[in-house]
Amino acid sequence: MIKWSNLALSSRNRKGATLKGFFNWMYEEGFINEDIAPHIFIPKVPQKIPHFISVDEVLSLLSYIEDCLKEKIPLPAKKNKEHILFDRALILLLYGGGLRVSEACQLKWKQVDFDQSKILIFGKGGKERWIHLPTKVFKALKSIKSEHLYVFGEKPLNSRKAYQAVKDWGNWSGLLKPLHPHALRHSFATHMLSGGTDLRVLQELLGHASLTATQKYTHLSMDQLTQTVEAHHPLGKK
Repeated sequence: MIKWSNLALSSRNRKGATLKGFFNWMYEEGFINEDIAPHIFIPKVPQKIPHFISVDEVLSLLSYIEDCLKEKIPLPAKKNKEHILFDRALILLLYGGGLRVSEACQLKWKQVDFDQSKILIFGKGGKERWIHLPTKVFKALKSIKSEHLYVFGEKPLNSRKAYQAVKDWGNWSGLLKPLHPHALRHSFATHMLSGGTDLRVLQELLGHASLTATQKYTHLSMDQLTQTVEAHHPLGKK
């Protein structure tokens, strides 16, 4: 049995799978007399439920940003209206379109079709996909429209700055858990499924190569679980 006690489960899993494949090949090709692949221990990696925020939390976050723009509340430190407009557009792209942070940061104006309300995304491996965006997202994009090559400036937005901006707005708006760009993508997927979107349609929207990657979003939110128990369990609230 081969062990890597100091490595993370996911790393041990990958290394174990590689070794099993290698020794199986060695045996089939006749380099070794016994197939030792079955004796290599591969730990199972528990599937984590993606972190996402509820619809109410999304609306609360966006409402807070709007209140800042309308100066109903004081602007956060080191932020002016222009900064907030860009941050709002970023957050709406991540949640409204389910984009990866790299896809949002590298988005160019020539990829944005205002007439058809859609954007062209170049995902992993250069795979192209068109995404139709809600009206609110396009209004946010129009508010920052410029002659620059990229949506967020003369060059791609730094992903660290994107992470920090999303995290800051999560903190300022009072979200209980830390917010990051991928949580907004997770939220997009979760809310779309909850609204009845077909799993294969969601796969295309997210740019997943396989349906397996999309199936992790079939979990239920704690709010949904609570509502189901309360509504249907004999001891629940009626």
